Amino acid sequence: MTTAFGPLQGVKVLELGHVMAGPVSGMMLADMGAQVIKLEKIAGGDDTRRMVPPRIKEESAAFLILNRNKRGIAVDLKSPRGVEIVKRLIQGTDILIENFRLGTMERLGLGYEDAQKLNPGLIYCSLSGFGRTGPYAERGGFDLVAQGMSGLMSITGNRHDETPVKVGPPVTDITAGILGAMGVLAAYTYRLKTGKGQLVDTSLFEAGIVQTYFHSAIFLATGQSPRPTGSAHIMSAPYQAFPTADGWITVGAANQANWLRLIEVIEAAELAGDPRFKENADRMDHLDELTEVLQPYFRRRTSADWLLRFEKAGLPAGPIYNMKEVLENEQTQARNMLTEVPHQTLGRVKTLGAPVKFSRTPADVRQGAPVLGQHTREILAEIGFSTEDVERMEREGIVSSKQ
Repeated sequence: MTTAFGPLQGVKVLELGHVMAGPVSGMMLADMGAQVIKLEKIAGGDDTRRMVPPRIKEESAAFLILNRNKRGIAVDLKSPRGVEIVKRLIQGTDILIENFRLGTMERLGLGYEDAQKLNPGLIYCSLSGFGRTGPYAERGGFDLVAQGMSGLMSITGNRHDETPVKVGPPVTDITAGILGAMGVLAAYTYRLKTGKGQLVDTSLFEAGIVQTYFHSAIFLATGQSPRPTGSAHIMSAPYQAFPTADGWITVGAANQANWLRLIEVIEAAELAGDPRFKENADRMDHLDELTEVLQPYFRRRTSADWLLRFEKAGLPAGPIYNMKEVLENEQTQARNMLTEVPHQTLGRVKTLGAPVKFSRTPADVRQGAPVLGQHTREILAEIGFSTEDVERMEREGIVSSKQ
């Protein structure tokens, strides 16, 4: 065990999460100091362990980056004795996170009502494709499907291109995990006041919808469904990427003061009097023309030249980095968003840092993801199983350990 750290030190979490939404939620809590036990199936563990390539030696890079700061136990949930292990873990935990298909936990006797009987103060977080209610509740959860059904694929892509485009990262999975973490922390606050636990329920579908606040506002105000705008903003202009003499940059001249500052810096003062571009509403009405007019100005200089000029003028602008440039960037380093952790078999492994900083109780990334069953014996001993019990369950295939 590592030394306690973070604002959630002492909080115990049992994560029955797989692939992404559940593991992201557990990871967020672990980074803030919660003691997270990740429970995996014996046969291969979390499916993310097989999302390869890439590998770091024999381990999945995808699994490593989502499961740091956790201890791992491998249990056969098809075995009644394996279910009993989970029930014993539930009795001593504060928060349970699961992202199985609706009905799976209930069939195991580990649903919310069953778990609440074991631990009335338990906060039970259920992450799924569409939530626990409604006509789609029993459907499985997949980021691609959720992006399509939440509207994200209808508003992502190049302007005037009808081809559906997925947001690059699995944004509904990640956002659902973050919403789950936020929800259990709110529920934990309530429990501190009342002693009462509760069910926290969110989904990939809702995680996609909450990304559409501005687009939903447009539909609710006009009855018209917004279309993709490429890199451009849906409500302000110019606020998009522009090609330069040697690449691309982003420019955020969305408000009137920045618009006037922009045309001064690019030496296009004549545009100030152009009725098509006078106010933001005018610029949005003529966005294609605005883009076409501005592009030749940006192509006159290099990205570095423009960024220097815009910085001096106080105009929001920036480069477009690839992942190598992001992870080697000085601001990334300054914010401790790239770090190294010890791993049982790999030694030191690079991973992303904790994204939320605390002045009194710092979050931290202190240990690597567990190998399958790494902490099985340790965890079982903590909940009262003898060495003989554990060895017998290992022989019977109920649990698996790798010391």
